Amino acid sequence: MASLRNASLFLLLLQLISTVFSTEDPYHHHPNVPTPTPSPSPALKPAPTVPTIKSPPHPPAKPPSYPPSPTPRNFVAVQGVVYCKSCKYVGVDTLTGAAPLAGAVVKLQCNNTKSHSEEQTKTDKNGFFFFMPHKVTTSGSHKCKVFLVSSPLATCQDPTNLNGGASGATLKPTKLPVTTPDKKLPFKLFTVGPFAFESLKKLPCK
Repeated sequence: MASLRNASLFLLLLQLISTVFSTEDPYHHHPNVPTPTPSPSPALKPAPTVPTIKSPPHPPAKPPSYPPSPTPRNFVAVQGVVYCKSCKYVGVDTLTGAAPLAGAVVKLQCNNTKSHSEEQTKTDKNGFFFFMPHKVTTSGSHKCKVFLVSSPLATCQDPTNLNGGASGATLKPTKLPVTTPDKKLPFKLFTVGPFAFESLKKLPCK
């Protein structure tokens, strides 16, 4: 009976021993084998940031600028006609009954900022006069005026202010006929008048 009990105790002891060894670290029963240590995983480095390259802003396209071309300057020519008024219309601004006055003296005067020019001419048999000054161009034509100066007739001596003949008439550009285009002439043509002299009021009308 005692031997049976001892055998049971021995079997129980063997089970305990086998249980203990089965649950231990398998490396513990090999004292000479070092326990492997897991190598630390390398730290993950963030991917390098690629700088964003921005293209420079394109300026708005502008057409190339060129200096303004200088305005062409032409020489000036001035024309007009002078009449002698009928004594019936003394003091009235009309050319009714008037006749062309030959030999009348007319003056062209230009008062520019840099220079002053003045010249005179006489009318032909048709009362026509023509100026072509060599120092006056279209750029300064607005500062020129034409005046009546004198008449060769004793009965028609008084200058009237018809169309500015006595006070000074400004130059007016003249549109030439198609047959003689202005671009083919060596000057720019201006016209004044028509002007008129009349008899003195105290003289009897004949």
